[in-house]
Amino acid sequence: MEQKERMDQGLIYDPADNRISTEQTSCLDAQYEFNATRPSEMKKRAALLKQMLGAIGENCYIEPPFRANWGGKHVYMGNNVYANFNLTVVDDGNIYIGDNVMFGPNVTIATANHPILPELREKGLQYNKDVHIGKNVWIGAGVVIVPGITIGNNSVIGAGSVVVKDIPANVVAVGNPCRVLREISQHDHEYFYRNERIDWENL
Repeated sequence: MEQKERMDQGLIYDPADNRISTEQTSCLDAQYEFNATRPSEMKKRAALLKQMLGAIGENCYIEPPFRANWGGKHVYMGNNVYANFNLTVVDDGNIYIGDNVMFGPNVTIATANHPILPELREKGLQYNKDVHIGKNVWIGAGVVIVPGITIGNNSVIGAGSVVVKDIPANVVAVGNPCRVLREISQHDHEYFYRNERIDWENL
């Protein structure tokens, strides 16, 4: 089995393989061009994202700079996704992002990992595990999501969290390591910040 096939199947493989390196480098030119765009070049940014990403829905926006190991080739976005500055995706594996997801600045999503065994790491070997982010998820600033994680629909991940285990739907989770703090509740339908009420009649 070739190294690229091992990579795609989530097996241990050599990322320095010539076929992999050549394909990976070809993906990075568009990322470089995207990050060099001017704020006024919105149409160009949108066109480049469609070229770069594995799939992208309607009304998505990524604020440059955007960093990706494969230029976003293995990133699959739904509709209405927003990412603030410095989204970093280690997209050697696949990253699936649902509709209406928001990313704060300086978020990292990693799919690549290395074996614990030193003899394998000495050879530069790695493996990849996909990340799944559900619909209507808010990822706060500075969050790190490690390989193989699933985050359920509607959940909120607090700023600075390190997500090392799956997070269920409809919860607020924070910390390092990230843990469920509470469920999203009726209180959240009434208040948007501490004791400040949501003025539904004006929204």
